[in-house]
Amino acid sequence: MIKVSGLHKHFGANHVLKGIDLEVPQGAVYCIIGPSGSGKSTLLRCMNLLERPDKGHVFIDGKDITAAGHDVDLLRTEAGMVFQRFNLFPHMTVLGNVTLAPVKVRKIPKKDAEKQAYEVLRRVGLEEKALAYPRQLSGGQQQRVAIARALVMKPKLFLFDEPTSALDPELVGEVLDVMKDMAKEGATMVVVTHEMQFAGEVADEVVFMDEGAIVEMGPPGVMFSRPENPRTKAFLDRIL
Repeated sequence: MIKVSGLHKHFGANHVLKGIDLEVPQGAVYCIIGPSGSGKSTLLRCMNLLERPDKGHVFIDGKDITAAGHDVDLLRTEAGMVFQRFNLFPHMTVLGNVTLAPVKVRKIPKKDAEKQAYEVLRRVGLEEKALAYPRQLSGGQQQRVAIARALVMKPKLFLFDEPTSALDPELVGEVLDVMKDMAKEGATMVVVTHEMQFAGEVADEVVFMDEGAIVEMGPPGVMFSRPENPRTKAFLDRIL
């Protein structure tokens, strides 16, 4: 579903991504872990061109999205992104937030978009909050709305950038439960996360990054119990 080849990214003199190669099959869940500053979020943002790589290629469903002239807006309908900080429009209701992209980007009639919005809000357990505003919701509810906003576009790929890091601990579970349900339904997901239990339960592969490179990757049972690389082991010893 997504292939990253020879990806490099600089911010000034800071070489953030150093030749990343990664392939995620359709229907797989890949969790990216690693210390702060290792390039995890930058890699994710390069996957839908929120950051333009300096070198290398990103393919989604066989299409080179880094090629000159590629329609970036079309790309972002194929790769739904969920951020740390929800990024909901505060002046719009939950229903308005969820229907905005289907109406504006996919040109779906408003009535049809609202029907689809209620369906995805039901999936994330927030149908009764459709007419509420973000300020009236908890952080966990806001993040579930953000997931609903991605779901309603029916993208080929979901990108999650530490979706629980801004939440109070007691609200983390409700968001992870939605993501687990998505995984069971066969969604292709790339998740930057510090939630090791979630990665252990849901991931097909765990990818450990450090200093702008993929150091090691493998199934969670192997990565968490017998990592081969000393850097991976040192990181997991601290986290686990």
